[in-house]
Amino acid sequence: MNKKAVIEKTIAAHIEKFGRSPEAVAWAPGRIEVLGNHTDYNEGTVLSAAIDLGHCFCISRSNHPGIHAFAIDVDKVAKFETTDVEKVSGFDWANYIKGVFYSIQEHLEKPISGFDCTFMGSIPMGAGLSSSAALEVSAAYAVLKILDATLDQKEIAKICRKAEHNFAGTNCGLLDQFSSIFGREHGLIHSDFRTLNVSDVNLQGDIEFLVVNPRVKHSLADSPYNERRERCEQAATQLAELLPHPVTALRDVSWEELEQHKSKINARAAQRAAHVVGEITRVEAGVNLLKAGHIEAFGKFLFESHQSSIDNFENSCPELDIIVEAARKAGALGARLSGGGFGGAAIVMVHANEAKNISEKIETLCKAQGVNPDFLAVTPSAGAQLCEISG
Repeated sequence: MNKKAVIEKTIAAHIEKFGRSPEAVAWAPGRIEVLGNHTDYNEGTVLSAAIDLGHCFCISRSNHPGIHAFAIDVDKVAKFETTDVEKVSGFDWANYIKGVFYSIQEHLEKPISGFDCTFMGSIPMGAGLSSSAALEVSAAYAVLKILDATLDQKEIAKICRKAEHNFAGTNCGLLDQFSSIFGREHGLIHSDFRTLNVSDVNLQGDIEFLVVNPRVKHSLADSPYNERRERCEQAATQLAELLPHPVTALRDVSWEELEQHKSKINARAAQRAAHVVGEITRVEAGVNLLKAGHIEAFGKFLFESHQSSIDNFENSCPELDIIVEAARKAGALGARLSGGGFGGAAIVMVHANEAKNISEKIETLCKAQGVNPDFLAVTPSAGAQLCEISG
């Protein structure tokens, strides 16, 4: 379902459920992580893109206290207050909304109560396309509009991250929220998570991304994500004692320095650090390749990134490995897992006129090994926005 259809259906469902038109409607896209895996919370850099799939969120005032949130996809209404930090029992998805509302309320020092909300998404759940961040960002834009409040876009991203930390239990960085907010048409987003600077990187016009989902259950909150983060922090702490310059995060460690000193720190921490430091190195080299128009060389970095996920970070899975190898054999420009890993989806970079042929080859190769993936073609798209209300 395309963006326009999702927005129209969400508005219509809100009117039907609550008997009034929404007073604010927002759209926020999901994202693909193109290059730069697990670098955001290590103060590194990432290349990502917002996609043409996302969440629509509607909100209107009501005559009852608290929040009533209607999830169209599951046909359920969650009811909760924003006066406490207790999780919403039985409705995991409602905790993203509650977390955002609670954090905005705390930031504005203004209570958020007495609202009806409706939302719907077009992002396949568990595919690693950041459906949670799209929900958080769309909820934030909509509630800020109805409150007639404004916040800096980066502050909104931080608020959504805080909701993820405190209410969903995933100690994530800002990548997903930044991608959803700062997305641009036909381009990548180059985010620096130390300075929080965001810049655009042009992408060759005929480039398309295939999202190939092996339909493996994916939940960062249930995965070893947090343990990986702890190992990265351990590596940075131990390397800080060995290097002659300040080290506050793995961003401060070059590939050459890691190679020189990896035998002197915890072996598992060094293994995880090799992935992150390698990724930061690939991102910066990749930006230069894209600016020079060397799309084939850039694509090779995607394959290298996935191999590092297998060897160093161990956040891939057999199904994703099969997809990436099939993409290589099918002639794709590049392929890798996208997002936190431990399930989710792979992205495959192709020339648009080759997408159908490569997809068919990947499908055939995967099925021969017992994997029957879903395919989505996505294009880099604009970031979060408020929507016109009709209906």
